Amino acid sequence: MASAIVSEKNDETDLVLAWSGRWTLAHRILAVNLLTLVLVGLAILYLESYRNRLEKERVHKIAAEASMAATALRSVRPDRREVLLADLSRQNESRIRLYGPDGRRQLDSWHLTGPTYRLRDPAEQRWNKDAARALDRGFNAIVGEETLEDFIEPENDRADAWTEVVDSRASGRTETEIRQAPELTPVFSAAAPVVGGSTLLVTDNDRSFTHTVRKQRRSLALALSAVAALSILLSLFLARTIVRPLRRIAIAAHRVRLGRAREVRVPRLPSRRDEIGLLARAVSDMSHSLRHRIDNIEAFAADVTHELKNPLASLRSAVDSLDRIEDPALRRQLIDVIRQDVVRLDRLIGDIGEAARTDAELARARFEPVDLGVLIGNIVSAWETRRETGNVRLAFARPRKNSTVVMGEPSRLARAIDNLIDNAISFSPPNGLIEIAATHVGDEIRIRIDDEGPGVPAELREAIFNRFHSVRTGADSFGRHSGLGLAIARAIVEGHDGEIDVADRDDAPTGARFTISLKALDRK
Repeated sequence: MASAIVSEKNDETDLVLAWSGRWTLAHRILAVNLLTLVLVGLAILYLESYRNRLEKERVHKIAAEASMAATALRSVRPDRREVLLADLSRQNESRIRLYGPDGRRQLDSWHLTGPTYRLRDPAEQRWNKDAARALDRGFNAIVGEETLEDFIEPENDRADAWTEVVDSRASGRTETEIRQAPELTPVFSAAAPVVGGSTLLVTDNDRSFTHTVRKQRRSLALALSAVAALSILLSLFLARTIVRPLRRIAIAAHRVRLGRAREVRVPRLPSRRDEIGLLARAVSDMSHSLRHRIDNIEAFAADVTHELKNPLASLRSAVDSLDRIEDPALRRQLIDVIRQDVVRLDRLIGDIGEAARTDAELARARFEPVDLGVLIGNIVSAWETRRETGNVRLAFARPRKNSTVVMGEPSRLARAIDNLIDNAISFSPPNGLIEIAATHVGDEIRIRIDDEGPGVPAELREAIFNRFHSVRTGADSFGRHSGLGLAIARAIVEGHDGEIDVADRDDAPTGARFTISLKALDRK
């Protein structure tokens, strides 16, 4: 597998299937199988139809021969009848017998001509005839052909030994019968009434009939061989259009699993609209998402290391200085620095854990209807109860009940909104007012949080949502803000297929406006 990975090219030109259109793999495979079956079925139906037509033609021919011979007997003298029958027998290579009213045989053309046909013993024939007979039996079984009665010359050659003679005497018309010789060639016979109560019987072992049918069956065998070859070629074609791209995708996925994601380009097959194309694009998107997540994890780990170093360095400096300083006032100041660093570390570690859990928890969360008006009202009440706003005031324009409902995870949405309120409080001036509103606009629910702070410069409006990014001064952010609040809020909102952005307020000289847009619950 490793050698295949190293040598495999990323060229996708041999995987493109320009004509595929909207034919799915299931359609193609079904079409190939049905095509083979249809061709075989049509060939069998044609050959069976041809055989039936040929059989009817031969039956009609021997019936006409018997009728003409019976008519001819009426116009000749009795002593010339056997000569006439012998001439007709030679011309048609048949055997003609005449049975009297008492059922006894009166004339037999073979007495003058000798045998005009011979029933062959299968045991004396070559193996290829046995194979031909086996194919005949198999084909007859496929088409449901009835087994013919064996042709046996009666020892007591009387009229009642032949069913067709008995039927002809009863009906007064020409009657026919088909039997099979020991070697499975047909023996056609026809009985026709003659003036005076006699009956004429004509029999013919028509070997040319079997030869013609077998010739057609050989042609069918060649056609089926061609169909089989076509089926093999189509199977190879399907292998090319299915197996080869699947193998290329599997190799790329294997390379991703081995940790070589950065050097792997999974074929996307944009021209293919079938399941292979969907799979290729899904695996490609998955690899890009995995690569992006790995990059984020690496960057997050580097940022965590950097952010933890600052308070740890401050702690180490304060602890090392305690042993050298005797002044009680300075010692109290150092202890206060240590206390602030511990608080800062505690908050930082908590926010780091929250940021790390957000994506995983959202992936497992079961969304439910959430009334954002009620949710925000509870958050605002909690802030006012804790009295952590200082002298900053919160004003929430509460919407009508059930007018701002979305599908989401309540605790995660609460955390995102809480982080935005916390951010607004931290930037608000003394006695500032924070206005919060939730409205239903079109098919969206929009949450707006306005503060009276300095606002966010246009060039930083994207960067403030990055992890550990802050535009506060060192004194404002020390110990209280980790720089993760807005990043967590954005991750939660995007995990709900929403958007979050920041802009300047359009109804006040200063201040920032954070807006969350979420898809409203369709109650139809």
